[in-house]
Amino acid sequence: MENSEWLIILIVVVVVILIPVIWFIGTMNTLRRKEVKVEEAESGIDVALTKRFDALNKLVNTVKGYAKHEAETFENVVKWRAGMPKQLSLEEKQEFQQKMDTVQSGINVAVEAYPDLKAEKVFVNLQKSINEVELNLQAARRLYNANVSRLNSRIVTFPTSIVAGMIHMEKKAFFEAESSKRADVEISF
Repeated sequence: MENSEWLIILIVVVVVILIPVIWFIGTMNTLRRKEVKVEEAESGIDVALTKRFDALNKLVNTVKGYAKHEAETFENVVKWRAGMPKQLSLEEKQEFQQKMDTVQSGINVAVEAYPDLKAEKVFVNLQKSINEVELNLQAARRLYNANVSRLNSRIVTFPTSIVAGMIHMEKKAFFEAESSKRADVEISF
């Protein structure tokens, strides 16, 4: 064989080896970027939960001034006053959110029992603030779930699933609504 034939064979071998390697690296990097997006979105949920917690604390302090005898509601708040613990798993974040929902519903009951509270500007502003925080939390959950969906779709789709398996990447859990929020709301007058 001549040198030019060896050179052609060498080029073909290099191309045959390089194409799968480049594809593997590109696919792996895409999966890692999507994983970072999921982590970023989870951080957004943390921020929204913290804002929600802060707003609820301010609301509780305002309500306390007007309705001292609503002890049970405020005892629940005191339990969670330390804030959202750091380094929680997604399940623990959902549990924390459920407990904050319970606290908020207790506050709403207290407000209904004391209509004078509704007239206070500070209280009304805090209610608006909490509604805004709730909307932000919903948006953060939607963003997280959208990113999880994109990542999970790539992880289970062939041939990307081969790379995902090789780098031990697993599907992420969706942020799901607690069971009490899934039930139909019963309205009676």
